[in-house]
Amino acid sequence: MRDGERYLEPRARKVGILLAALLLRANQVVSIDRLVLEIWGERPPRRATAALHVYVSQLRKLIPPDGTSGHPIVTRSPGYLIRVNAGDLDVDVFRELLDRGRRLMRTGDYHGAIAAFEQAQAFPRGDEPARLGDGPIVSGFATWLAEARLEMLETTTECRLMLDHHHELVPGLHALLREYPLHEAFYRQLMLALYRCDRRADALQTYRKARTLLQDEIGLEPCASLRELHHAILHDDAERMRLSPVG
Repeated sequence: MRDGERYLEPRARKVGILLAALLLRANQVVSIDRLVLEIWGERPPRRATAALHVYVSQLRKLIPPDGTSGHPIVTRSPGYLIRVNAGDLDVDVFRELLDRGRRLMRTGDYHGAIAAFEQAQAFPRGDEPARLGDGPIVSGFATWLAEARLEMLETTTECRLMLDHHHELVPGLHALLREYPLHEAFYRQLMLALYRCDRRADALQTYRKARTLLQDEIGLEPCASLRELHHAILHDDAERMRLSPVG
């Protein structure tokens, strides 16, 4: 949390989980039962509800009240809610930039899409979801965030391919495949970038590596788009590879 130039963070982990759960359901009532489940899981202590009230009190002391509308944490049956203004959450900024990038890409504004995705990379900051446990609210958000970031990486690379940035993409795609070795879209993008760099043999070797890995790890053949690109490279079928940059 930022208060002017200061950053505020709960010291106690369970208070941090409570704050995260409320913020991820900002302006919605989160029931006491859901908050207990989020903080303690399926086996809460006997006095979990009383402890939860103490954590709420600690949060209220940490977060300064609004001069006009009072304290942002409100008691409302059957639990609590936190009032947050539009645009105050990093995740809201992230969603807006992600949606903007998608729209710009659909219209062929690849430079604009890349700029939006690059801005989005800074939000949400840090690795807070992974650090705050595996409750359903936080873990659900962490899963969504990981998938959204992966989509953003893939889509940014696609935009750069459309702009014919294949030479500079090759090292980055190798690094992405070390991090996401089963993500077939990155193999497709690397094969295409290598082919455009006149490295046809390396592109075909990338397919063989992907096929072997997928068979060994999950017992599957590469997806249809990867197989089709492999066939197109074998036959120098430029039309099927969409080699002409757009934008």
